[in-house]
Amino acid sequence: MRFRRVILVTAMLVAVASIGLNRAQAEPNPIGIWSTEEDKSHVEIKDCGGKLCGTIVWLKEPLNDDGAEKLDKNNPNEAERKRKIIGLPLLSGFVKSAEASDLWDNGRIYNPEDGETYRCNLTLKDADTLRVRGYVGVPFLGKTQIWKRVK
Repeated sequence: MRFRRVILVTAMLVAVASIGLNRAQAEPNPIGIWSTEEDKSHVEIKDCGGKLCGTIVWLKEPLNDDGAEKLDKNNPNEAERKRKIIGLPLLSGFVKSAEASDLWDNGRIYNPEDGETYRCNLTLKDADTLRVRGYVGVPFLGKTQIWKRVK
């Protein structure tokens, strides 16, 4: 009889652990490829040493008027103005917030259109919708874009 109880308790513990593991695996996160507003570019978000980072992996218009690949021409660092936009690091330093399960904060976003880097947070509205909020100082003073997951 005792042997049956041990087997039953073990089976229940395995089932509970399995449920918890499945929930953790199914928990949505921003890792993946995202289409920016107006589908101008795609950004791949991935884990970079425990923090999230993102790189431009596709451009709707990858070439400039001369037919050459677009470069990071607005970068304030002259040495970086020859970097290609495709492959450009765009997001860095995001950590999951302790305050909200759908928020990643303390990050930075680089805007190649003006060469500026802004503080940023990411909010996963649902599995396929990401709210990207770039700001100066406090989030209230910023701009939001809605990105859609690329399928």
